[in-house]
Amino acid sequence: MPHEIRLQIDSDFDIIVARQKGRQMANELGFGPTDSTLIATAISELARNMVAYAHRGEIVLQSIEHSDPSGILVTAFDKGPGIPDVVQALLDGYSTSGSLGLGLPGVKRLMDEFEISSEMGEGTIVTARKWKRRAA
Repeated sequence: MPHEIRLQIDSDFDIIVARQKGRQMANELGFGPTDSTLIATAISELARNMVAYAHRGEIVLQSIEHSDPSGILVTAFDKGPGIPDVVQALLDGYSTSGSLGLGLPGVKRLMDEFEISSEMGEGTIVTARKWKRRAA
């Protein structure tokens, strides 16, 4: 099982591949079908934002197996224009592209932990973690 997968994102095709790789890694780590879908959707949203705003970037998927519970870490980096107001960008319905504005707030809801750092002219880094639920 891969411990880390690095994915270059610069096209709609790359969004699809990233989503598939994320679902595959989640399944290999023992996530159930619902959580695997949530992880894949979060990856898809991050990659879509990357293509739309920065035109290219990288998503890194890493297994978190040294802790209990185990999980998956998704890191998205780009060297795009940056986000002028991160707090506003995390509000439901906010969009600078005319879309529904579900991207970043959606990722934050889908994952268990979410952090974002963005500097104008430097780019954006998003890290999100999903923890595997223990069987009751």
